[in-house]
Amino acid sequence: MSRLVKLVNFEKNDSQMTPLMKAIKSFHSVSSSGDSLKLEDIKKQRSGQDLFATLSAPSVNSGIETVSVNVKGIPCEWVRPEHRHDTRHIILYCHGGGYTCGSLKYARVIASKLCLCSGMAVMSFEYRLAPENPYPAALDDATTVWNYLMQLGFGAREVVLIGDSAGGNLALELALKIRSQGRIMPKGIILMSPWTDMTITGETYNTCKDADPILTREYIQTCRFSFVGLNNKFNESNADLKIEDKGFDYADPKYSPLYADFEGFPPVFIQVGSNEILKSDSYNLCDKLVKEGVTVTLEEYEDAWHVFQMLPFKIASSAMDSIAHFIDELY
Repeated sequence: MSRLVKLVNFEKNDSQMTPLMKAIKSFHSVSSSGDSLKLEDIKKQRSGQDLFATLSAPSVNSGIETVSVNVKGIPCEWVRPEHRHDTRHIILYCHGGGYTCGSLKYARVIASKLCLCSGMAVMSFEYRLAPENPYPAALDDATTVWNYLMQLGFGAREVVLIGDSAGGNLALELALKIRSQGRIMPKGIILMSPWTDMTITGETYNTCKDADPILTREYIQTCRFSFVGLNNKFNESNADLKIEDKGFDYADPKYSPLYADFEGFPPVFIQVGSNEILKSDSYNLCDKLVKEGVTVTLEEYEDAWHVFQMLPFKIASSAMDSIAHFIDELY
């Protein structure tokens, strides 16, 4: 079983933010409502993330088509190559957004890139978001979409499961649920900057806190608070109310797949940026997978940020090429 860690170096790495990191942080902060627990602010953040996706989207629309599908009330979208392509194998993509944000519009950027780099159709879906719909709403929706794909006639081994950030968490949880039901697992799993550990104990929360242009400990704390349903107890009339979730078991594998058993998992491919506070989530998962006999490859991209694959930069193109190579190797 392999544990290949590939360091991809594009620029000199510094402990503090480079000018590019500072620009990304400034741009991202405009579209974010930070760590507010108020539902009205979370809704503003959702709109901001959709705007961020629109502004950061490269010109990937040529050569693809999008087809809307409704699966038992879940908005879904196929992104397909317009030209002749592989119709036997598909990608199921779980978007990120901390389980509190994200939409088909937001997902379309990476879904389009995955489609173009792999030559495969990509199914993305708009799962229900927290805090209005806490755990297990997102997992239930993912399972419904998986079942739909199986009913269409795709075999589990014809599907590559991909997720970024919280979508990486969801992809792992979906695979764990499929296995728990005694069903066949997907052919492979690809994770971009996955959120695998909700305990907020990874060392890079400290070592990368001044280098990460996207995420903060406070934002992660707010997302997990909403995801597990504690936000429903939040008194929105008191904006200064401190988040109190001490004693809550965030190490439960249903929240933090890092602590799950991965016996029987297919090959896993992980990409992470060197500047992320979630970098430890990727490395700790990699180590856990190796110990449990899973074939895993991890790529760390130097001077890269959380889900850097989304932006129209050379480093993102390189990462997508690497993803395409991994998928080719699967088949």
